[in-house]
Amino acid sequence: MADVTRWPAHRLAAALRRGEVSSREALEQYLARVESANLGLNAVVTLDVDGARRAADAADAARARGELTGALHGVPMTVKDTFCTAGLRTTCGDPEWDHVPERDAEAVRRLRGAGAVIFGKTNTARRAADWQTVNPLFGATNHPRDRARSPGGSSGGAAAALAAGMTALELGSDVAGSIRLPAGWCGVCGHKPSWGIVPQRGHLPPPPGTLGRRDLNVVGPMARAVADLDLALGVLAGPAQPDAVGWRLELPPPRAAAPAEFRLAAWLDDPQYPVEPEVRAVTEAAITALMRAGVRIVDRHPDLPLAEAVGLHQILLYPLMDPDADLTVRQWLAADERRQRVRARLDAFFAEVDALLTPVAVTAAIRHDHSEPFSERMLPSARGDRPYLDLFGWLSLASVAYLPATVVPVGQTPDGLPVGLQIIGNYLHDRTTLAVARAVEEVLGTGS
Repeated sequence: MADVTRWPAHRLAAALRRGEVSSREALEQYLARVESANLGLNAVVTLDVDGARRAADAADAARARGELTGALHGVPMTVKDTFCTAGLRTTCGDPEWDHVPERDAEAVRRLRGAGAVIFGKTNTARRAADWQTVNPLFGATNHPRDRARSPGGSSGGAAAALAAGMTALELGSDVAGSIRLPAGWCGVCGHKPSWGIVPQRGHLPPPPGTLGRRDLNVVGPMARAVADLDLALGVLAGPAQPDAVGWRLELPPPRAAAPAEFRLAAWLDDPQYPVEPEVRAVTEAAITALMRAGVRIVDRHPDLPLAEAVGLHQILLYPLMDPDADLTVRQWLAADERRQRVRARLDAFFAEVDALLTPVAVTAAIRHDHSEPFSERMLPSARGDRPYLDLFGWLSLASVAYLPATVVPVGQTPDGLPVGLQIIGNYLHDRTTLAVARAVEEVLGTGS
């Protein structure tokens, strides 16, 4: 049979529905791929081979009876090891949180409910708190193109597994770029949803057993094609109990469909967070290709310095990530008021354009650097070493304002390192950023 490990998830799902391939056959190919590719990458850290085989066999039996569970019926996939999985080890890369949950995270439950066959967990940064993927339980995950480099973090195991063909689909999370950065660095797709539309319950952090949801944090899909992100978001988005008793989620349709119908803005560099020349060259080439295809793009950006977004992001983020960071209620309320004013300015900006195109990061994938303290690391640069915290630069705007952002690969540096483009939209306009990302795939010929 055909090698399905490079197929996008939507193609595999369609083949499974038609009976052209069985779930068990697809699963076995993925398990074989993990066995051959994972040793050098360390992306998949926990497997549930027996449970996945039972689930795949059940999916095949159900299909034979004419019973399809949902949009992901029989599709093998992995999830980031920040999500609780019933009966399967969950750690978030931290020995203190290493446990076997009794129930799935809500997002995992929805994926299983749509028919997905979850066969393993992918590596993450300790407590999901780094732009590299390393922790004391499983060690570091390596980049699929260069093992001396990081795939990004904290969903680095997810991005590396997708790029190496070890899974059809992934579930990641993002509080400061943890879906977007590794997607951009590994050459895969990722979607950071609007805050609040995908339930967080069962995600670590916060600690196991916590019922409340965290500010800034979102749960979203990662894949090898934008169509897969759209498919998965349809499964994941919507209120959980008890909210579902009283409200429903209806995301607005895309503002346009054909590439030439979109009104886009591009913001490709910034004096305070300058983009490395080899990365900027790739993003500029992508913008040029889009314009030649008839896409309307204006060189403008919101009336909001990146440094202002980064500073506000750090004020709101650090108390979530660092137990020693303290923020009084009065200080948080003041920061939240600043956030709401930023959101109002962005709402006015997106009344005039459909989406904003930006870099994902100031640099392509970096060499491993796990030195501590985190804040004192440096990034190699054509201009001389620069602060590691410059990685906040292009990631903070969407996080602090609760906006959707889709990352799609657009090329590679002369060294063969992938470069992604970030597509930011207005709050709840997730379908628009996904549609723009599909237009990018169409123009650049990268879609599947």
